[in-house]
Amino acid sequence: MLLNLVKIFLPATISFIFGILITPIASHYFYKLKMWKKHPRIESATSDNFKKIYNGEGELNTPRVGGIIIWVSALATTLIFYLVSIISPSDTTLKLNFLSRSQTLIPFFTLFLGSLIGLLDDVLQIYGNGKISHDANFWPKVKAALVSALSFFIAIWFFYKLGMHAIHIPWSGTLELGLFFIPFFIIVTLATFSGGVIDGLDGLSGGILASIFGAYSVIAFTHNQIDLAAFSGVITGAILAFLWFNIPPARFYMGETGIMGLTVTLATLAFLSDSVLILPVVAMPLVISSLSVILQLGSKRFFGKKLFLVAPIHHHFEAVGWPKTKVTMRFWILSVVFAIIGIILAAIS
Repeated sequence: MLLNLVKIFLPATISFIFGILITPIASHYFYKLKMWKKHPRIESATSDNFKKIYNGEGELNTPRVGGIIIWVSALATTLIFYLVSIISPSDTTLKLNFLSRSQTLIPFFTLFLGSLIGLLDDVLQIYGNGKISHDANFWPKVKAALVSALSFFIAIWFFYKLGMHAIHIPWSGTLELGLFFIPFFIIVTLATFSGGVIDGLDGLSGGILASIFGAYSVIAFTHNQIDLAAFSGVITGAILAFLWFNIPPARFYMGETGIMGLTVTLATLAFLSDSVLILPVVAMPLVISSLSVILQLGSKRFFGKKLFLVAPIHHHFEAVGWPKTKVTMRFWILSVVFAIIGIILAAIS
C-alpha cells in the first residue's frame, strides 16, 4: 500500500519539479521565436460584448505553446522511471515503473500524438498564412477530422488488442456495445475535445484540468489500476508546473498543443478506468463550456437571439462585469467540487 502511494506521488512530484526547471529555458525560446498569434481574434469577432472584454493585446505578445511544458514533463518523467527500471532493475525500480502495456502505453502515445497534432495547429496559427491558418470555418473541421482519426486508431486498439467492447453503467452493470464501441469511443473523444473551449483566461484551463486529472488518478487508484493512477498523477504534476507560470499575468498560454493532447488523453483515461459515464461529472466545467457554445449557436440559428452575452460561458460572466480572476477562481472551485463528486460516484457505483 505504501509503495503504491509512493509510486503515484513520487512521479507526480518529479513531473512538477521537471516542469518548473525546464520552463525558463522553454520560455526563453518561446519569446525568442515569437510564438504568438500575429492576428488577434478580435479582428474577426462580430460581438460587441466580446470586443468590450477582449482587446487582443495579450495574443500579440504572449506565446501560445505553453502546453509543451505539460506533455514534455509528463512524458519525460514516465520515460525516466521506465529507463531506470531497465538500466538498474531491482524490486523497487521495477515496482515504481508505471509504463505498462495494459494500462499506460496507450495514454502515453495518445498524449504524445495528440499534443503533436495540437502543436501543428499552433504553428500554423503563428506562422501560417491564408485559408488554412486563419479560416475560422475550415481549420476547426480539419482538427476535428484529425482527432477523429486518432481516436479511431485508439478505439481499434482498445477493441482488438485489449478486448474492450463494453462500458460500465453505474449501479446497473455493463452495457455490451460490440463494434459500436468504436464509434462511441470517437464520439466521446470529440465531445471531450470540444471542452477545450474552456481556455481563454489566464490560469482557467490549467486549474480545471489539474483537478480533472487529479480526480482520475484517485479513481484509477480505487480501481487498483496503480500504473494508470501514477500516469494521471504525472500529468497533474505537469499541469501544476504550467499553472505556476500561467496564473495572471500569464507568461504563456496552453495552446492547442496542450488542450488537444490533454483532452484526448482524458477520454482515453476514462475508458481505461471503466468510468466513461462518470467523465461528464468529473469534467463538468468542460461540459458546461462546450454546451454553452452549442446552445448559443442553436439559439441564434433557430430563434435569432443569443442566450448569453458571449459564449463560452466564462466570457459571459466577464461581460456582465465579473473580473477575470473571479471567473477563473470560481471555475476552479466548481472543478474541485465536481471532481470530488465524480470520485464518490465512481467509488460507490
